[in-house]
Amino acid sequence: MHKAFGSTVAVEDLSLEVAKGSFTTLLGPSGCGKTTTLRMLAGFFDPDAGEVFIGGVRQNGVPPNRRNVSIVFQDYALFPHMTVLQNVRYGLRLRGVAAAERERRVERVLAFLGLGELGRRHPFELSGGQQQRVALGRSIVMEPDVLLMDEPLSNLDAKLRIRVRAELKEIQRALGITTIYVTHDQDEALSLSDQVAVMNEGRLQQYSEPWEVYHAPVNRFVADFVGYANVLPGRVVQAEGGIATVALAALPDGALRCLDPVGRARPGSEVGVMVRPEWFVLSDDLPDHGTAVPGLVLAGEVQTRSYLGAFARAWVKVAGMREPLVIEATLTRRDQLAAGTRLHLHLPHERAVVVDGG
Repeated sequence: MHKAFGSTVAVEDLSLEVAKGSFTTLLGPSGCGKTTTLRMLAGFFDPDAGEVFIGGVRQNGVPPNRRNVSIVFQDYALFPHMTVLQNVRYGLRLRGVAAAERERRVERVLAFLGLGELGRRHPFELSGGQQQRVALGRSIVMEPDVLLMDEPLSNLDAKLRIRVRAELKEIQRALGITTIYVTHDQDEALSLSDQVAVMNEGRLQQYSEPWEVYHAPVNRFVADFVGYANVLPGRVVQAEGGIATVALAALPDGALRCLDPVGRARPGSEVGVMVRPEWFVLSDDLPDHGTAVPGLVLAGEVQTRSYLGAFARAWVKVAGMREPLVIEATLTRRDQLAAGTRLHLHLPHERAVVVDGG
């Protein structure tokens, strides 16, 4: 699909195939084209080029009210003067569903979402999580082929978001509704999705399972956008079978064997090697001179630390590197990773990943 607004290209040559019953997330920064993509699927925009198929049926030119899709908006868009029952029932009335069938569907959906006792309340009498479930109920009661969700949890506080997204995934799995979800929140994307489509500047960067997006990003943008990433410059010495041996600038006398998931490495080429903060194995003691350690070992000093409860994130200055490395570790004592701590960062072979040139 392709979509432009005047001279601004919103979505460029996007091609996706979403499996029936799956949960797919469009992930990316503001302005990357994910909401425009969602609106083309809903029928609010027609693509300038390309085609939209739902269940094998071409949707180009079909208006939103004739596509069997439902959409949950960021602000929920509940009618404030209507009760929960009336909000959930509203779409069925517009479609002319018979009264008996209409009430059967509404009763079943409210019970499934745990809203059965809240039917006569108005939106202002509900919590944020309850309002989100009403908006979801109003969509799924229509029994759509595809459920579209545009950042529906962005108005909830942090703890409630975690709880509601777990509920959302449970509901989606139970109903088996094909769901396409838009967010800029990487935690939501990784925890909810069967597949994640990472977008930037209107282009699809990677379309993979969450594990692959995090552990095997196809380029530097994906590596940087999804989680923290250290990218170390180096030169490829050898590349074969998805493994590249890279001489790193910080380790002039040695080399590190790295994963090369998309085969971008070529002998002699400059690359970036991505290392997630938690991939380092930490040691307070420097290895004895001449000790052979399989992988990369760097000596550094902690500049600052952020305590995050279950773990700590620290910035470590390593000689020869312009930027400190970000590391993460579970703390075993109060003073661990305090500023000024000298330590070793050990990265085993075939743990780091080749991304774009460093």
